[in-house]
Amino acid sequence: MRGGRRLFPLLLLALLPGLCHGKEPAPGAVTCGSVLKLLNTRHSVRLHSHEVKYGSGSGQQSVTGVEASDDANSYWRIRGKSDSSCQRGTPVKCGQAIRLTHVNTGKNLHTHHFPSPLSNNQEVSAFGDDGEGDDLDFWIVQCSGTYWEREDAVRFKHVGTEVFLSITGEQYGHPIRGQREVHGMPAANHHNYWKAMEGVFIKPSLDPAKHDEL
Repeated sequence: MRGGRRLFPLLLLALLPGLCHGKEPAPGAVTCGSVLKLLNTRHSVRLHSHEVKYGSGSGQQSVTGVEASDDANSYWRIRGKSDSSCQRGTPVKCGQAIRLTHVNTGKNLHTHHFPSPLSNNQEVSAFGDDGEGDDLDFWIVQCSGTYWEREDAVRFKHVGTEVFLSITGEQYGHPIRGQREVHGMPAANHHNYWKAMEGVFIKPSLDPAKHDEL
């Protein structure tokens, strides 16, 4: 019995890493504070914005899709509805509402009841200043597991108007020739799947300062 008593704590220590690991999010989870590009899996273009305003509709900063993988205007930062609701390094859960802030201009991905210029779907724009906009900047991440994983194709459903972030292939002319229209669609379909691509991903860790550069 004495030997058994000494052995039990050793067995517990041996099992403890495995027990704790089951509570940790997968290392491939997309986390708050990460900066990434989003690829539309149907049309193979990345979500993009720039200091070009729509000539119709809201007149706000336009959001498009581009084929180039190395365009610096395609980076977006993952944020929560408030900074406290999505602390740096926290994995984003399926069903969580987030903001996507355009890194180079500080405006948030946004939609509202204006028609998009080419397809007459719902206009998607970039709105706000220094990352602060309004309640129409919130998008729900739709995925199948517990967390948004980098390898998963996910949808973004707008909280305020319930449309899905989509591309159906329409192309702009001058001054953004060849770029695709990004818009909101009321139905979930193959035009509104997105995948995390290039970026700087903050590791899900007790130490949020650690990150993984890709």
